[in-house]
Amino acid sequence: MDFDRMPKDWPYRDHARRVRSRPHDWCVIDAGDPAAPALLLLHGAGGSGHSFRHLIPLLAPAYRVIVPDLPGQGFTRAGNRSRFGLDPMAEDIATLCQTLKIAPVAAIGHSAGAAIALRLAEILPLDKVIGINAALGSFEGAAGVMFPLMARVLAVTPFIPAVVSRLWGNAQTVNRLLASTGSPLDAEGQAQYLTLVRDTAHVDGTLGMMAQWKLDALMARLPALQTPTLLIASDKDNAVPARVSADAARHMADARFQMVEGYGHLVHEEAAARVAALALDFLRGNPAN
Repeated sequence: MDFDRMPKDWPYRDHARRVRSRPHDWCVIDAGDPAAPALLLLHGAGGSGHSFRHLIPLLAPAYRVIVPDLPGQGFTRAGNRSRFGLDPMAEDIATLCQTLKIAPVAAIGHSAGAAIALRLAEILPLDKVIGINAALGSFEGAAGVMFPLMARVLAVTPFIPAVVSRLWGNAQTVNRLLASTGSPLDAEGQAQYLTLVRDTAHVDGTLGMMAQWKLDALMARLPALQTPTLLIASDKDNAVPARVSADAARHMADARFQMVEGYGHLVHEEAAARVAALALDFLRGNPAN
């Protein structure tokens, strides 16, 4: 989407700025005290920084909250479409931090953003990582081969993003997609996701990320990761089952698992106060509750 045409009512529009950091033209929400410790928030595939709109005001009193739109998604314009995979994204976000002259003390990632946060912990000296319904699983059987293959075909077919945007870019379809994750959201949230789905460039970036996404190497290294990690999962998540986070936590050197009951995949949008309380307790060194 075009940064200069960002809707006037877009969440944290007044805190969003354009940052040129090779190879991308980033949209970054920068909220909180500039002198406070920096906290990095990373959204999942198909979303944007807007998904943290309810979480940001709960974290900003204690942190400088930095929320980029991922390359090719939201209002970040991709400078290199070959860098939508896990490793390149983490590397480019690390470069973005250098450009911003920040050293994040921690990263919070939702869904695929959690995988990026964990990969980033191997690149930057993060004190802690928090995953929210972390997408750390893989497709099983034939789907494990066919889904990425189909995504690659879709991503390199010029007219496909426009077709997807046109077919899915209606309120009924978007609301049904959100509900299928276990998180129907309110009218405001539904309208924001509709804005994203209607944008061809955003759909193209999302398909590109799906096509280039590979987790095997990161998952193989997770047991060696020493960064303290909190994996929050919700029991009604129909997109990433809670057992994915529970299993990952069991195989990590310093990780804990926390279940939140009654919410779906977008729990940070549905129950921001609960998620913020868990995150702040963990960041401050208190036990999850």
